[in-house]
Amino acid sequence: MRVLFHVQHLLGIGHDRRAALIARGLAEAGVAVTVLRGGHPVPGIDYGPAAEIVQLPPARAADSSFKTLLDEQGRPIDDAWRARRRAAVLEIHDRLRPDALLVESFPFGRRAFRFELLPLLEAAKAGGAVTAASVRDILVTKAKPERLEETVSTVERLFDHVLVHGDPDLIPFAATFPAAARIADRIRYTGYVAAPQGDDGKGADGAGEVIVSVGGGAVGLPLLRAALAVRVSTPVGLDAPWRLLAGPDVPEAEVRALAAAAPPGTVVERARPDFPALLRRCRLSISQAGYNTVLDVLQAGCRAVVVPFAAGSETEQATRARLLEKRGRLAVVDEATLTPDTLAAGVAKALALPPPPAIPLRLDGAAATARLLREAVADRRGDHPDHRR
Repeated sequence: MRVLFHVQHLLGIGHDRRAALIARGLAEAGVAVTVLRGGHPVPGIDYGPAAEIVQLPPARAADSSFKTLLDEQGRPIDDAWRARRRAAVLEIHDRLRPDALLVESFPFGRRAFRFELLPLLEAAKAGGAVTAASVRDILVTKAKPERLEETVSTVERLFDHVLVHGDPDLIPFAATFPAAARIADRIRYTGYVAAPQGDDGKGADGAGEVIVSVGGGAVGLPLLRAALAVRVSTPVGLDAPWRLLAGPDVPEAEVRALAAAAPPGTVVERARPDFPALLRRCRLSISQAGYNTVLDVLQAGCRAVVVPFAAGSETEQATRARLLEKRGRLAVVDEATLTPDTLAAGVAKALALPPPPAIPLRLDGAAATARLLREAVADRRGDHPDHRR
């Protein structure tokens, strides 16, 4: 079975990280997976040895407004660039003739890539492939009603399934996609796509520490600066070491400046692959509220403060954070009011909470995605076990 997986991250690295876990889950299920990777390569994200990675001419967002997309040379993309990308995408499809096409985010996001995604989906449908959207649990709220209608129309015309990487017991898809009932026959919940926790190893890093992380770091520098400024004024400021993790998108000059300003008992370093193990040993986590980081925090069972990314029209992280705050699972500091004082208050609130309650969640989303796609392809071929009874 062959799956073609289109992935495009634009600013943070969360989309790419989740896609890598899904690709590994597909490979572990015996699926031949080819990934069309449309963003810039991200250090430390591993799609696994079995996945074929086709690096498309990369694009990224110029800033958090997502209004301007830049090519690999840092120039705004133009029609010639779009034509090259579209041709590359269709060439790979025609070479593979996949049994299933999996598209990350679209049509619930990534509208700027309709120029290549609509032709790709139409080619896959014409070739008899199963088509599926891969989408996280919470969507960014759309202000324009016509966007909702366009999304529903695209799903009905071009998608067999919408694979929601979440758990309806925590938040149903309809909570952030009001038209979910109209495509209910296509929605399948996979559970959350969580990273394997791995072995704690023998290292002591993280034990009793305050771990400050910002994912890829493209929009995380204000949080790192606020954490450094508040280092000596919080309830744990004097008796716990702090470790600030700068993601790959934080410029090297900024990392050096943070390290130079760090007081004794503070480590500033790049993000680490053993981040989940650090969280399991830490006294407190301070982070943004992206999909992957929150899952790491929940699995670690640590106390946490989150500062949801909320620039422009972004609502996804804030929705997730407030939902978990109501369940007593973490403290929230609004990005718009982030200062050393408000962050210190958030730390005090988090440390005063009772031990974090366990939240039962399905965390096998990568394996479930592979299973659902295999079943869908078997149904299309007519050799699903149910058809042979």
